[in-house]
Amino acid sequence: MRYFLLLFVLLVAWGCVDEQPSHNYSGVDVRILFNDSVSIRALEVMEGSIGFAGNVGVFGAIDLKSQQIRAKQQRFDTIFPEFRSIAHTKSDFFMLSAGRPALLFKTGNQGLMDLVYSEDEEGVFYDSMTFWNDMEGLAVGDEMNGCLSVLITRDGGNSWQKIPCSQLPEALPGEGAFAASNTNIAISGDHAWVGTTESRILYSPDKGYSWQVFTTPVLNREPTQGIYTLDFYNDQLGVAMGGDYTQPDSMTANKALTEDGGKSWKLLADGNLPGYKSCVQFVPNGGGKEMVAVGVTGITYSQDFGASWSNLSEEPFYTLRFVDDSTAYAAGKYRIGLLKFK
Repeated sequence: MRYFLLLFVLLVAWGCVDEQPSHNYSGVDVRILFNDSVSIRALEVMEGSIGFAGNVGVFGAIDLKSQQIRAKQQRFDTIFPEFRSIAHTKSDFFMLSAGRPALLFKTGNQGLMDLVYSEDEEGVFYDSMTFWNDMEGLAVGDEMNGCLSVLITRDGGNSWQKIPCSQLPEALPGEGAFAASNTNIAISGDHAWVGTTESRILYSPDKGYSWQVFTTPVLNREPTQGIYTLDFYNDQLGVAMGGDYTQPDSMTANKALTEDGGKSWKLLADGNLPGYKSCVQFVPNGGGKEMVAVGVTGITYSQDFGASWSNLSEEPFYTLRFVDDSTAYAAGKYRIGLLKFK
């Protein structure tokens, strides 16, 4: 009995050591860095900079030290593509257009962007992309021919292959993903989770070699409802959010948490803040209990695994990326902002 009590005390002590204190944010300062007639839904934290891309072919980077902005415009034939998906490796930057034709560009040797994949079929629409490592990455799009569109690269993005429907779970009619913030895909280790318009999770445990489907309780009765964004703190703890962008104040069944790698989900703060959100991210060094979500309804924060939320700002953004536990960049309609949480 004495040894059992000693072991119990040690376990409690270790648990206290591992417990992360809350940042307890009560506000956020927003500084607008970029104003232009560009809708920006994709940000990427890179070495020393934040990459971005938007509609009318505009893409660029913000230097993290100087806040200097470099922007360019990509043209393809007579098209200025609408970019909603970007990603990077140590050596290259990637951007993928939404709609038809699908155009995937990679950094070229001369500093220009090279086209490495294109797809010009009825119904093609890609929503998000990311990399597991410097060699292996994926992009995901809406349903075509009975399955979601999934592209895989195994050579650092030099070439991309579309996974046949015979190797993917069957999609529901019209199932896709919302290209709202380039956060339909979450990655942890070899795992990947994809949130869909039908509030399902397409899941791979092995970097895209095999796939299965999980369900969530997130509301999806209308075409404008479903999972818009998800993030995973590790391979077990994840959060999914969405709602209905046509009814942004609706708070019913639009937030869910998993603690078993996506197999099961429970609703969070049902009927309470926040309403529709297009991007959610775990706060770095927050122990998995702290999250920030952004959308046209403003910036909200939770410090209790999503059980309750507080409004930090009414500033509207589409997407958000942390660079440390108190600094983030957010992008939206006609702007990019630097966020300082306090």
